[in-house]
Amino acid sequence: MGKSSDQPAEAIRARLLKAALECFLADEYQAVTTRQIAGIADANVSMISYYFGGKEGLFEEMIRETLTPLLEVLDGELLSTPEGFGEYLRLYYRTMSRHPRFPRLILKVLALNQGPGRGFIQQLLERGRSRGAQRVDDLKRQGAVASDLDADLLRIAFVSLAMTPMLLKEIFEEQSGQPMDEAFLDRLADFNGRLFTQGLQSDKEAR
Repeated sequence: MGKSSDQPAEAIRARLLKAALECFLADEYQAVTTRQIAGIADANVSMISYYFGGKEGLFEEMIRETLTPLLEVLDGELLSTPEGFGEYLRLYYRTMSRHPRFPRLILKVLALNQGPGRGFIQQLLERGRSRGAQRVDDLKRQGAVASDLDADLLRIAFVSLAMTPMLLKEIFEEQSGQPMDEAFLDRLADFNGRLFTQGLQSDKEAR
């Protein structure tokens, strides 16, 4: 095991987060040990307590590091037009393609309450919900979408379009006989983006 004290602090922290992501995606939370994570990261196991307060803190920070780039987009210009939702889907697919088991991990924590962090993840998702609702309000004020749109309805529809392909990726690939690679997911993002943009019409018109 490497000498952590001789290495830059940020490098050690980054390696621990990368190792934690690898371990927690590969196995159940209870089965993963801090010694295992530290060994993969080539760091002293005490560094987990030093940087994260322990295994649970590392688990939560690993989730934050993965989800934060997606949440930060909600503060930018990408969703300043209805067409931006398709680009956001593309960003989500590409992010999750690098960590294909991550959506399942989130689902297990939220729906099955397996492992810690349920309240923590809900806080992150609530942050995304409130920011998304603000973006919808901005689009309403611009007249870019219908004024009677329900932001929560849109959020559920968007999450469905985003998460389902990644959760069922292996099944879809087996059924279709083709890989859901970057090119395929880009096409899916274009198609789902058009579907979603069309759904930004009036609730009354949609009915």
